[in-house]
Amino acid sequence: MNSATLLSFLAVDLLLVCVPGADWAYTIAAGLRGRSVLTAVAGLVSGYGLHTALATAGLAVLVAGSPVLLTALTVAGAGYLVWLGWAVLRRPAAPGADDALSTDARRVFLRGAAISGLNPKGLLLYLSVLPQFLTVRGDHLPVPMQTATLGLLHMAACAAVYLTAGVLARAVLTARPAAARAVTRTSGAAMLGIGAFLLVERLATLS
Repeated sequence: MNSATLLSFLAVDLLLVCVPGADWAYTIAAGLRGRSVLTAVAGLVSGYGLHTALATAGLAVLVAGSPVLLTALTVAGAGYLVWLGWAVLRRPAAPGADDALSTDARRVFLRGAAISGLNPKGLLLYLSVLPQFLTVRGDHLPVPMQTATLGLLHMAACAAVYLTAGVLARAVLTARPAAARAVTRTSGAAMLGIGAFLLVERLATLS
């Protein structure tokens, strides 16, 4: 696997990571609540670590080849996005909010892992985008090692982007409660809309 392939994957990956979605909404909410940014991002990255491990073991190919399993995972992820988006709209994060999200590190971590683990955008990356950068012939690295390398690169990109987003949210929006609520409501509406669209699209394929 040469440096050109890695740079090409990183460029595409960063474009996907920088598109606001569930991960962004969770990171920004954590930033507004204070000290939970690192734990929240660690949870998000661990979810993609699970994706990386499954893809390296070859299970991603199995999922991609099973329409029923792929549909089940997509519906579960979309349903979780709808639920999370509705929760954010009902209770948008406010600067300095003191609730379970800011005090229970285990809950912060596990929720982050669930969000990224069920994120349809993550499934798209590992099932559709990442395989395009694998070299089956003429590469001294076995395909599982190439998969692990690209997965780790994605995890590093997520950590860098989401930490930056969380820190900036805390620095810029903490003194602007109205703007902070507007940002989180927008993120919640986006999650709800994306989740609903994925649910309708996936269920329409079954009818």
